Amino acid sequence: MDVDLVNLDNFTDGVTPWRMFHTLRHHDPVYWQPEHAPNSGFWAITKHADVMRVSKDTETFTSARFVNLEEVDDDQIAIRASMLEMDGLRHRALRGLLQRQFGPTVINQYADFLRGLTARTLDAAFAKGSFDFVADVAADFPINVLARLLDVPEGDTRQLIDWGNRIIGNTDPDYADVLLGSAESDRYRDLPFRSPASLEVFAYGRELARKRRGVPGGDLVSKLVNDTPRDGVPLSGRDFDNYFLLLVVAGNETTRHAITHAMLALLQHPTQLEKLREDPSLIPGAVEEFLRWGTPVYHFRRTAVRDVELGGKQIKEGDKVVLWYASANRDEEIFDDPDTFDVTRTRNDHVTFGKGGPHVCLGGLLARTELRIMFEELIPRAAGMRLTGDVPRVRSNFVNGIKRLPVEVGHR
Repeated sequence: MDVDLVNLDNFTDGVTPWRMFHTLRHHDPVYWQPEHAPNSGFWAITKHADVMRVSKDTETFTSARFVNLEEVDDDQIAIRASMLEMDGLRHRALRGLLQRQFGPTVINQYADFLRGLTARTLDAAFAKGSFDFVADVAADFPINVLARLLDVPEGDTRQLIDWGNRIIGNTDPDYADVLLGSAESDRYRDLPFRSPASLEVFAYGRELARKRRGVPGGDLVSKLVNDTPRDGVPLSGRDFDNYFLLLVVAGNETTRHAITHAMLALLQHPTQLEKLREDPSLIPGAVEEFLRWGTPVYHFRRTAVRDVELGGKQIKEGDKVVLWYASANRDEEIFDDPDTFDVTRTRNDHVTFGKGGPHVCLGGLLARTELRIMFEELIPRAAGMRLTGDVPRVRSNFVNGIKRLPVEVGHR
């Protein structure tokens, strides 16, 4: 089979990943992918049912050995573990700190703010005539939402975007301070994603924490520094650092890429755009198709804590098991015509937010709300929008990202 999930060049054309996933689902859905040293290879899980099974079974497949492909030792785990890299009681306690802030009662209160922010974002972009949809819309919108949730100045949003790019884009020369896997990256082995930008995020978060400690507030930082998790164990300084960095990265990168993929899909499928323009009531359902189609995070990893059989393969204790959400979202056994972008799709059991297990995305409702409001405001304005250049993608097998989406508006 012509499959290599660790060759990052395979993830830059927007075509090859889907071809590889299709091959694996049909010929080897639990596939052993070799890796270059110091990594030791992993099992690639590509079918929807298997992804769901692994997601739910945290007693067999743990997140505590980390959720990306990097293999870490116990010292690194102790230093770098965020809520993502925990299971059980402590994981539930840390989720519980902010669960209400991402629940429907609070998120629904943001609707007017989101709609006003969307209108301002689109007004500024469309006034240019020609613009980069990523920089001027897809990145600008969610980062301003995050700034509101963190209660930080709007003037800091460009810095927050830059940090997210440098940290998540740690395998892309356009973004990374130090490329993952390079000799220099070992100097930063104790930092999230081995990125020196993490130090800047930590310093920024600590200053916010210093100012808000002991001061009641509804923002996310105030909750983290003043509330005690339900297990009774307060956040350490390290816990706060890692939690804050997770909010900065996850709250920016994934929604930005979901919005960009949705816009690109609509531009490439103008009949689908027209359906939404003619019947805006389809937009909430279309949001689910945007999320399935784009799948902004290709995968997350688990580690087997015991020998287990999966898909006819014998997985050994300690093996990495990688859940390819992007592949599961194109599984022919679950989705009708999965390689067709269909905004009227109703059977849409996508796993973009990690459905099925305790690690389901905490910000899923917020992301859905942002996407819905963005496209409710954008679609009536999108007549005549067209692509004007190439659409380069992030060199990564982790984040399914688009760097630039050059467009022009005002021409039919």
